[in-house]
Amino acid sequence: MAASKTSAGRRRVAENRKARHNYFIEDEVEAGLVLTGTEVKSLRAGRATIAEAYAEVKNGEMFLVNAYIPEYTHGNRFNHDARRPRKLLLHRREINRLGAATQQKGITLVPLSIYFNERGIAKVALGLARGKKLHDKRETEKARTWQREKARLLKDLG
Repeated sequence: MAASKTSAGRRRVAENRKARHNYFIEDEVEAGLVLTGTEVKSLRAGRATIAEAYAEVKNGEMFLVNAYIPEYTHGNRFNHDARRPRKLLLHRREINRLGAATQQKGITLVPLSIYFNERGIAKVALGLARGKKLHDKRETEKARTWQREKARLLKDLG
């Protein structure tokens, strides 16, 4: 996936498109990422996958687990491990709040997107998510289809 430019000056590198389909997103938080040089170069090339990733609290610190940032092609011996846990930069209060929320049944922290902000710093948007049941997914799909049909009808009429 090539990196795309969004309206707020952010350059999106990876997006978890299934997250909003599989989960109700109750809250969103922006966190910094601790990366090595080859990881940053690989992200700038627009290659990352966060579809199976999640965030967890270990020893009072938050980590992004199972995010795939492929090895940089010109990185030789200084390359990184593609699926290593990456530390997230958050305030202590936010870590405690999100950690307490994930202790509840059915709540998880899923990454929604990885992007570079206006200053060129890599950030990850985390969503505090509750899993959807099958009937919830069908209801969401039905509402989305109706909105699409309604827009099409209004466009045809006027």
